[in-house]
Amino acid sequence: MKPQQPVRCNFMRMSGAKSFSSGEHPEESDEDGARDTLSIVSFRPLPISHGKGPLLLDNYTMSNAIDIVTTEYAEFDVELQLESGRLLSPLTLAYETYGKLNGDKSNAVLVAHAWTGDAHAAGRHDAEDRKPGWWDDMIGPGKVLDTDRYFVICSNVLGSCFGSTGPSSINPRTGKPFNLTFPVIMVRDMVHAQQLLLDHLGIEQVLTVIGGSMGAMQALEWGIHYPERTRSIIPIAGTGRPSPMAIALNAIARQAIYNDPMWRKGNYKPAHPPAEGLALARAVGHISFLSDPSMNLKFGRKFSARDGLFDFFGQFEIERYLEYNGRNFVDRFDTNSFLYLAKALDIYDVSWGFDGLEEALSYLECPSLWFAFSSDWLYPPYQTEEVIKVLHKLGKPAEYHLIESDYGHDSFLVEPEKFTPKVVEFLDRLSAQ
Repeated sequence: MKPQQPVRCNFMRMSGAKSFSSGEHPEESDEDGARDTLSIVSFRPLPISHGKGPLLLDNYTMSNAIDIVTTEYAEFDVELQLESGRLLSPLTLAYETYGKLNGDKSNAVLVAHAWTGDAHAAGRHDAEDRKPGWWDDMIGPGKVLDTDRYFVICSNVLGSCFGSTGPSSINPRTGKPFNLTFPVIMVRDMVHAQQLLLDHLGIEQVLTVIGGSMGAMQALEWGIHYPERTRSIIPIAGTGRPSPMAIALNAIARQAIYNDPMWRKGNYKPAHPPAEGLALARAVGHISFLSDPSMNLKFGRKFSARDGLFDFFGQFEIERYLEYNGRNFVDRFDTNSFLYLAKALDIYDVSWGFDGLEEALSYLECPSLWFAFSSDWLYPPYQTEEVIKVLHKLGKPAEYHLIESDYGHDSFLVEPEKFTPKVVEFLDRLSAQ
């Protein structure tokens, strides 16, 4: 099966720039840039020299930060045919851009977010924001994705709840939210929708598509299904298809939501979501983002100082941590979107529609740079290595690095300094061609 050809359409309108807030942003972030968890360690933004001499951390100032940004919205009058065969129309995509597009439009970089991330990858929406975008450490002047050199785009995926069309959107046929009448989507559908945005922005080809976790899946789909538009891809902590263990964890998370009486088969009121079920579901997911060494380092077996050891409801610090994150997550994310995106992760298989992995990867012509992390047990290194082995067999230009880290799936956000120099070198080589 050959990759689907791009869907071309005329957009109805792009609304004016709007401020967009994804809710409270606690101090640090997790696997998908959700900004609702406390990372094991914190780090400062990563300045990169690009051959101009190093930018010293001690001299790192706000001149290396993105200014105030807004999330914009593009609306498309198109019937997008999904992998399921269903049609979805019309479409709205929320997105943000950073930097400037150069004269020949050759410096565009598409950032793909993970499960419950959003389009707000860098900068702040207003001066009062406590936290910048979820990948602000990576995007900005002099940073890894240097906005003095690159035009960086990040769009909210189809099926999410941060401005792009998803289950909480209004169904134009009924005037009510889609809820569970929203069609099941695949990662490939997200990518088909994103290419409409590139059309709208007048960009024929991107220098790279980069993303972690579900973002890595999107990057791979871009390389296979839009080879003429993708000069390279950088999948980070990804997989060609999730394992039964990963699916099992999501199954438990789903049951937590289904068993909450407030869920009402997806017909809950936004003001009264199934909070207990969603908080527990998020806790299950968050455990998979961490690792045994990282939890030992952060929490050990510390018992809460607020509780007595023999208090029946007393908690370890790790329990309080998961409870805190679950509560915060409920305040900022839609339950049905959580379920739909979890479904998209579970059914992801790069070989979907092909006669196997080798045929699918045969369509990946562009250079690719891959990273896996030694302690990642959600998408373990062997899953990336399975893809790399086939790419090398096919003679594809694929570069792979296994990064030693104790921070599990979260490693790509917690210890970026371990892999980002390779990203800079890779993009420098591409830009010089």
